[in-house]
Amino acid sequence: MLTLAMRKAAFYQPGDVRIPYNGAVRFRTSIMPASLQTLILLTCSNVFMTFAWYAHLKDMNNKPWMIAAFASWGIALFEYLLQVPANRIGYTVMSLPQLKIMQEVVALAVFMPFAVLYMKVELKWDFLWAALCMVGAVYFMFRSHP
Repeated sequence: MLTLAMRKAAFYQPGDVRIPYNGAVRFRTSIMPASLQTLILLTCSNVFMTFAWYAHLKDMNNKPWMIAAFASWGIALFEYLLQVPANRIGYTVMSLPQLKIMQEVVALAVFMPFAVLYMKVELKWDFLWAALCMVGAVYFMFRSHP
């Protein structure tokens, strides 16, 4: 008689991601690579995060700060519902520093259009220089990928 773990292992294919779960190992098979799933989830999460952190400066500037804080917390809930799975999936294929740099690059990539299009901040060359610094950070974090 095969144990549950042996049955799961029989279906394991190269490229499947092992996910630790309450001391057991589960397998998740996906057509989409874990790094791409992480990127998509982090991008969606950062849209919510950016609105939670900064939209109240434009939309609720005349409201008491407590109302803005509660509204931001409500938006941030959706950020966490995407960010937590993104980090868990990403951590199966990336180191913690790599995951953090990916998060920062995504945050900057989401923030720049938000600042220019939504908050009406003037586009400056500094945005490009900041992005190039992030490219350098990505290089140094991923050059010795495990």
